Amino acid sequence: MLLKTILAVALAAGPVVSTPDIPKAELRDQLAALAADRDITAGLVHVQDGRNQWSDAVGVRDLASKTPAVANGHFRIGSVTKTFAATVVLQLVDERRLALDDPIARHLPGVVPNGETITVRHILQHTSGLHDYMSEPGYSTNRWRGDARFDDYKPMQLLDVAFAHGPDFENPGESWRYSNTNYIVAGLLIEKLTGRPYGEEVARRILRPLNLRHTSVPGNRPFLPVPHARGYEPLPTTPPTIVDATDMDPSLDWAAGEMISTTQDLATFVTALLDGRLTSKESLAEMRRTREADPLFRYGLGLQEFAIPCADGPRPVWGHTGQLIGYVTLAVTDGKGKSLVLSLNPYERDPSTTAVVTIAAAVFCR
Repeated sequence: MLLKTILAVALAAGPVVSTPDIPKAELRDQLAALAADRDITAGLVHVQDGRNQWSDAVGVRDLASKTPAVANGHFRIGSVTKTFAATVVLQLVDERRLALDDPIARHLPGVVPNGETITVRHILQHTSGLHDYMSEPGYSTNRWRGDARFDDYKPMQLLDVAFAHGPDFENPGESWRYSNTNYIVAGLLIEKLTGRPYGEEVARRILRPLNLRHTSVPGNRPFLPVPHARGYEPLPTTPPTIVDATDMDPSLDWAAGEMISTTQDLATFVTALLDGRLTSKESLAEMRRTREADPLFRYGLGLQEFAIPCADGPRPVWGHTGQLIGYVTLAVTDGKGKSLVLSLNPYERDPSTTAVVTIAAAVFCR
């Protein structure tokens, strides 16, 4: 989920529409430094400022061939998937098929413990208290799982793992704790209300209207579309062993983190969402109504709010981070036409949050 950072060498320019308003040389240098320090094997960036756009890539597609990474490469977006799922739920709210303060048991009877008290809002905001199934051994896609990474899962199996434990806090809404379990419930909610797989609803309501042709919901397909940079993971051996973690069955993430995209597609998505093109004004306001969550961000309904430190004061941006073994994603916008998407492939260590914040500041503090 949170930022886990970057690696490797070699610059490879992607499709570019240059503009003096985008600090492309500074951004390229920052990513190249991460690669040179062996924090990342590849780094992709896309900046959008109004009608001006710029993309670039550093590093390599894979450590064996050293083929340069490309700016239009595909990658696993991890928890940015949650923003897509939350957007569909808010569209259903706009269609009056449910309300945010409905108890989840009204729509998924008998599925969620304490479902008469936990609301749709609690689910989307991570204030339900539901235990995170990914915190259990062998159930995290942020960890190397060997051959088990190709195992296939059904959503109810994941909920069974979560609900074998009591809630993380007793009263829904009293606290905040990030839990992937919430978005497994959100995916089931979409399917119950629409009668279709949640991925089909994401495609029908978001991907096709926005022409996001390079974004997909893979289900149990283990491979990424080409081109893509391969994702690696250092194992805690002496010396460290680097394993290729690119291919995996993403059903363990499902609606909490399975999607695949590109930097340009994600920039189009977050820009459209914060422009009010995907939900009503009222629903967007609910998504952006954040509460204290983590020291790094506040959380709304499928949206994280970050305060980018600038010389004249913090600048708020909205979007989401994603972390899935081999891939780290940041997709944010200021809601005023400026957006930043990063895809980073960690190498020998996790990229630092400071490095990512510095990149974001170069974009949003201008």
